[in-house]
Amino acid sequence: MGRIFEVRKATMFARWDRMAKQFTRIGKEIIIAVKAGGPDPATNPALRRCFQNARSVGMPKDRVEAAIKRAQGKDTSNYEEILYEGYAPHGVALLVETATDNHVRTVANVKSHFNKGNGAMGNTGSVSFQFKKMGVFKLKPEGLNMDDLELELIDHGLEELGESADDNGNPIIVLRCAFVDFGNLQKGLEEKGITPISAELEWIPTTTVPVTDEQAEDVSKLIERLEQDEDVNKVFHNMG
Repeated sequence: MGRIFEVRKATMFARWDRMAKQFTRIGKEIIIAVKAGGPDPATNPALRRCFQNARSVGMPKDRVEAAIKRAQGKDTSNYEEILYEGYAPHGVALLVETATDNHVRTVANVKSHFNKGNGAMGNTGSVSFQFKKMGVFKLKPEGLNMDDLELELIDHGLEELGESADDNGNPIIVLRCAFVDFGNLQKGLEEKGITPISAELEWIPTTTVPVTDEQAEDVSKLIERLEQDEDVNKVFHNMG
């Protein structure tokens, strides 16, 4: 397995400009996870993933507990996860993950963002074939041997292992697995006593579109517009 090569910094990992946006996203994910698998993280891998991500962004414990209580309440909004597809300027493909309690509002807003950003919203399947949904785990490198880690986790579904850096330039180890092996790799890390910085399901491009710095700026403006929408969780693209 080779190193993990990132595309442009504004790239396949969603960028979050405000901490409040992160808390809102994770809060929705907690509600969805609890409704689907119950409030006990010991028997709910999706909820354990939410807890890991909440810790990674410093989400207060009371915010996490409040989200769990909301999920168990009778008047809680039923969030639906919907994936929208389209193209940014210069032929760059975009996947927009949303969590919404009003799909009519969300689809109208997403379409408006595409139009205003000189992009075009597409139909289901028009873009997603250019991506592969994978589990992505980020680890602190301290105390870990990459060769040993690779050998020990292959049987748990590990497909790619490489070095990268976080938004602050700190070194991290990135692990990737197939979507269906997310739980297996999560369990493997837990058995080794390794707590990831974050654990996410992400759409990784299978091919990339080369763009100039000026073209990348045009694409980034649309991505930022989409990310600012309260119903949008993440935006993925194949800009190279």
